[in-house]
Amino acid sequence: MTEFNDKQIEILNAAEKLFAEEGFDGASIRTIAKLANVNIAMISYYFGSKEKLLEALIIHRTSTMKVQLENISREDLSPADKVERLIDLYISRINANKCMYQIMHFELSTKKRILNMESFMTIKKANSEIFKRVIEDGQQKGAFKAGINIDMIPVTILGTIVHFRTNALFFEQTLGLTTEEAFESYITNELTLHIKQTIKALLANEN
Repeated sequence: MTEFNDKQIEILNAAEKLFAEEGFDGASIRTIAKLANVNIAMISYYFGSKEKLLEALIIHRTSTMKVQLENISREDLSPADKVERLIDLYISRINANKCMYQIMHFELSTKKRILNMESFMTIKKANSEIFKRVIEDGQQKGAFKAGINIDMIPVTILGTIVHFRTNALFFEQTLGLTTEEAFESYITNELTLHIKQTIKALLANEN
């Protein structure tokens, strides 16, 4: 797992906030340095460029998840309970780091700039493998059916919640979510339940 010191984390937090509010192009190194209460030279020393700062931010927000996934996979729980815990983890991570996912969704989908995402992809693959092991263990125990497209399970979880957040204005209007609290509550309760029911239906061994 990539380790960052306290000052680097302050810079990353400031960058995350400004990238989400102003976009990558709108946020300058100068404003990031001001918000982080550091000088510009320190950002250059630690990260080199704004592109490298974005890469480090993505790695910072994704690398810690591996430890949490591993902990759940080792718990003395049924396969179904482990999957439910994994779903809760994915959703809580997105809710806690919604600014980061907003940035990632835009940058990775538009391909506007070339980012070195090799480290991110390595972490993402490792996280997917842990989820895959949990489902395969459930299949071996007869809890889950065979022939599941396991790779698409995390996609279904992440895709649903990211789509919901990306189209917040639409869902606020159609579902009558008139406050930010109501919107967040819907994600925590109704949307989370819907995702769990969907994954449960996909995995259920009906034999």
